[in-house]
Amino acid sequence: MTTAHEVNTLKELAEQAGRDLEDASALEILTWAAETFGKKFCVTSSMEDAVVAHLASRAMPGVDVVFLDTGYHFEETIGTRDAVEAVMDVNVITLTPRQTVAEQDAEYGPKLHDRDPDLCCALRKVAPLREGLTGYDAWATGLRRDESPTRANTPVVGWDEKRQKVKISPIARWTQDDVDAYVLEHGVLTNPLLMDGYASVGCAPCTRRVAEGEDARAGRWAGRAKTECGLHG
Repeated sequence: MTTAHEVNTLKELAEQAGRDLEDASALEILTWAAETFGKKFCVTSSMEDAVVAHLASRAMPGVDVVFLDTGYHFEETIGTRDAVEAVMDVNVITLTPRQTVAEQDAEYGPKLHDRDPDLCCALRKVAPLREGLTGYDAWATGLRRDESPTRANTPVVGWDEKRQKVKISPIARWTQDDVDAYVLEHGVLTNPLLMDGYASVGCAPCTRRVAEGEDARAGRWAGRAKTECGLHG
């Protein structure tokens, strides 16, 4: 169990690193994370693309890449996960909710995602990730400031108060053009849905294609005020 003193030390470390590494490259940020936390560091990936996983594998070959299999993913997303596991120098760890979709339907009724998407996300994403991150002190995400107003102030290294861990967003300062350039230069795997009108890929029932000029996150929970699943807020 992490003590209060250890938590305070990690928090101070995160806040200082956020200031020191604001102008550092994504690879430099991930190299710092690998050197600082070692096996206590992991990457989370929605398998929208494998950019952060690829970057992290350069900084720390064999790095743990944590994927949440909600039971509602597109086939293309599961295929991207399998391909990443097969071709990249990473250790893919798949987390699953405590209940299958059928078990959740039996307890809460079918299509909970339509009636109470916040609860569905809490059960199928937030709770499994909380448990899955127990053994780590730091985790990396693919959050970018340009994705939506709710992400505009994302620090490259910050403190995840909810989970009491260091949260690293190495490509926070990147634009979509930066992502596209990295994918092209390094031949990084991307979800095929990104070539089929989807700008952001989540669970199939709650994700749609976006129209030209729409926010990249507009296809998630369309028609609702909800913009985040709860993993990052």
